Amino acid sequence: MGKRSRQRQKNQSAGGRDPRDNAGWEAGYADIVKENKLFEHYYKEQGLVPLEEFEQFMDAMREPLPATIRITGYKSHAKEILHCLKEKYFKDIQELEIDGQKTEAPQPLSWYPDEQAWHTNMSRKIIRKSPLLEKFHQFLVSETESGNISRQEAVSMIPPLLLKIESHHKILDMCAAPGSKTAQLIEMLHSDMDVPFPEGFVIANDVDNKRCYLLVHQAKRLNSPCIMVVNHDASCIPMLKIDKDGSKDILFYDRILCDVPCSGDGTMRKNIDVWKKWTTSNSLHLHGLQLRIAVRGVEQLAVGGRMVYSTCSLNPIEDEAVIAALLEKSEGALELADSSADLPGLKWMPGVTSWKLMTKEGQWFSDWSEVPSSRHTQIRPTMFPPTDKERLASMHLERCMRILPHHQNTGGFFVAVLVKKAPMPWNKRYPKLRKDMSSISETRAGGPAAASSPVDTPCPPETTVEGKGGEEEEGEGSGEKVEEASKEASSAPETTTKQEGVCGPPPTKKMKLFGYKEDPFVFLTEDDPVFTSIQSFYDMSPDFPKLNVLTRTHEGKKRHLYMVSKELRNVLLNNSERMKVINTGVKVWSRNSDGEEFGCAFRLAQEGIYTLQPYIRSRIIRVSVEDIKVLLTQENPFLSKLGDDAHSQAKKMGTQTEDSHCKNKRCIPHN
Repeated sequence: MGKRSRQRQKNQSAGGRDPRDNAGWEAGYADIVKENKLFEHYYKEQGLVPLEEFEQFMDAMREPLPATIRITGYKSHAKEILHCLKEKYFKDIQELEIDGQKTEAPQPLSWYPDEQAWHTNMSRKIIRKSPLLEKFHQFLVSETESGNISRQEAVSMIPPLLLKIESHHKILDMCAAPGSKTAQLIEMLHSDMDVPFPEGFVIANDVDNKRCYLLVHQAKRLNSPCIMVVNHDASCIPMLKIDKDGSKDILFYDRILCDVPCSGDGTMRKNIDVWKKWTTSNSLHLHGLQLRIAVRGVEQLAVGGRMVYSTCSLNPIEDEAVIAALLEKSEGALELADSSADLPGLKWMPGVTSWKLMTKEGQWFSDWSEVPSSRHTQIRPTMFPPTDKERLASMHLERCMRILPHHQNTGGFFVAVLVKKAPMPWNKRYPKLRKDMSSISETRAGGPAAASSPVDTPCPPETTVEGKGGEEEEGEGSGEKVEEASKEASSAPETTTKQEGVCGPPPTKKMKLFGYKEDPFVFLTEDDPVFTSIQSFYDMSPDFPKLNVLTRTHEGKKRHLYMVSKELRNVLLNNSERMKVINTGVKVWSRNSDGEEFGCAFRLAQEGIYTLQPYIRSRIIRVSVEDIKVLLTQENPFLSKLGDDAHSQAKKMGTQTEDSHCKNKRCIPHN
């Protein structure tokens, strides 16, 4: 701040003027000019947009991006929220006039199921001018905080839908922060609200330690015991072990979301900086990292599983080139799925089978053979289309989906759905090359990934290539720090270490983990003394899974108790040394010193109500609608102010006096 002030004074003393002075106090700084001739020239040459639509495409890129909201569809009251939005707000907004003009009412996304997603062009300036719109905005903020509504870019909603999640699926989100797609995955996992512990789970990863905590914040709104947040470089995320039928096995995921860091030129409508920072070199720097992450993903994908690869870039170097290289290396183990009928109403352009590469100096290359040797460190063969026409045709790159902004008033996006038909070829060859290892007997067909993949040249099976991060930008906002991501991805040192999996000797030294030191995850035993008072006070049912309860301390009094699903407990117990867990589970009880006089030192945590409800058989008061109003509107709602029925239920419990209030009560909703 001081530097700027001194510079301004210097300019004025020299006769110069600050650029704000002529415009007056309210004008602020000049708007960023939404022009980039190199961008226009590049995409005209690539032919990704039909020539007759190109001006329309550029005009759409210059328009602000509509705000989009998504209703949390799995919750029992999702229909009520939708009804409230449509009848109480959207209908009135449609008839509202501001400055003599009718406002445009929010519209549902035609391709999103059950009208659970809506978009609107209303700006903040317009919202401030109307009390009705201000009230609508406050409603959205309130429901967002409670996890009933999420604000999320429209195209960002596509990848989770194409994964076709079911409640038993084990899911990996490789580059998850800030977490809007992760929230979608959790919602789909909990499609049946009557099942507190779905068989599946979501492991959400991000390379940036600080952004992992943003991810935790997003996930916590949904109060799921089936989510784990971890902090790793996605290109070398460790292979995990689990107990299966009494022996150790490798964890393969049924579904993987691979939303890689990218140049973000599809986000120009919201990330204005991309207009002036965009160059062709961004994609060249990120291509290798994107391919390494994608390869690491398919290595950990179960046979028969689906992986969605997505970027918020329109550039074929980051899109089709990565998919083509992945298919080439898979030797038939992967295939592109035809998702054309999965989202009726969504408009998209099919993937391309030919593209060119351009350097930042403006030089074009159509084939690897044209690239001079001096450029071989920046330009790689995988950036070009396959030269074998038959092989290229068999890849079916036209099944990739490119969403253009002018078709449905969205951001730009690319998505491809991959299905794994067989183990990756280097996984199958691994045992043959390590016959001398005793661990060979543990290796199953399609077993642990032996290498973090051959990206440019095949790596020896006993080694893994680790690339330092670039995943710090989540797909829908990756344009914001493209220069930093590109620089990190291109300049990162590559190291070679021993594989951490079941096969082979242990690594010579442990991977360094950066960021905050996390408290340990300590599971309670079935005979832990803490359960004695909880069992009697809440009359827990015999099938309550005590082994799923954990705390975050080895010593002293337990302040909070958390719960995870049985499957996540399995993962945690078998991989504590090989992964950095930031957060997992849902808080179910918190210590309340006032409660000790009534026989239990732990009160229910609101976050864990849905998880505990099926197991609690006592301490439940059924209340009327009028009682609910008292509880919600009064700061200290005394029990004596409730209806006679609720009041008598409370008195029968024998733990409250007449003038006690409901400050520490937790409401369990009953249909």
